[in-house]
Amino acid sequence: MVFLSGDRSQARATGADAKGSRELVSVSKEEGLIRIGLNRPDKRNALSLELVSQLKTTIETHRHEPSVLLISSTTPNMFIAGADIAELSARGEEEAFRAINVELFNAIAAWRWPSIAAIDGPALGGGLECALACDLRVASPRARFAQPELGLGILAGAGGNWRLPDLVGIGWARRMLYLGEMIDAVQAHAIGLVDRLAEDPIVAAIEWSVQIRRQPWRALEITKLALATGGRASSGLIDVLGQAILFESQEKRERMQSFLERRQSFAH
Repeated sequence: MVFLSGDRSQARATGADAKGSRELVSVSKEEGLIRIGLNRPDKRNALSLELVSQLKTTIETHRHEPSVLLISSTTPNMFIAGADIAELSARGEEEAFRAINVELFNAIAAWRWPSIAAIDGPALGGGLECALACDLRVASPRARFAQPELGLGILAGAGGNWRLPDLVGIGWARRMLYLGEMIDAVQAHAIGLVDRLAEDPIVAAIEWSVQIRRQPWRALEITKLALATGGRASSGLIDVLGQAILFESQEKRERMQSFLERRQSFAH
């Protein structure tokens, strides 16, 4: 289901499709921006198999379109309250090896250009892991963050065990994982879990997307690849190869020529 207006009320009004299944994901598009809205408000966007499937399909459908990806809820004061525990309790070994959420969050992390999570409510368990898979996180004062999986007898096995310490350090990761400690938006910002605080995180995320979209898409893509190596030796190789590609681009020539012309005009 694709909405071209991005209006929240329109997304909330989504009914059943021709087969009677409910649309749990909405998409709105504008130049260089794809907004994905999670639309399961009755369960606070808990990650059911159907929601995960629709979200993954949406990512796959648009993954080659040069765009900033923005993930948020269609309902205010909400992000993702975690996994659907009723479904999760019925899953066994086979479902675990299918790596259902792992594949989704890896697909989000592999989005070729920058991605932003706009968080306006609790991001718990799989909700936090979804936000961690994005490049940037913008949160409202209503946001809360926790990895409570151990208390349910399972692991934060869809990225929390490694994306969380990569982002906030091993100390905070231990507190959040071992203790199930919940932190608010201000504390999350202080430890680097959140990149920006805003009363309306969607508006703030769109503002950032405008700035990002001013950059060349190919340069953004290669920079994201280099950052993904985490400073390992391969990063240097990506930098060299990427620079070689960009040095030959027409956009590079035009941007540098424009810069030189502006500098010359300032000199006079």
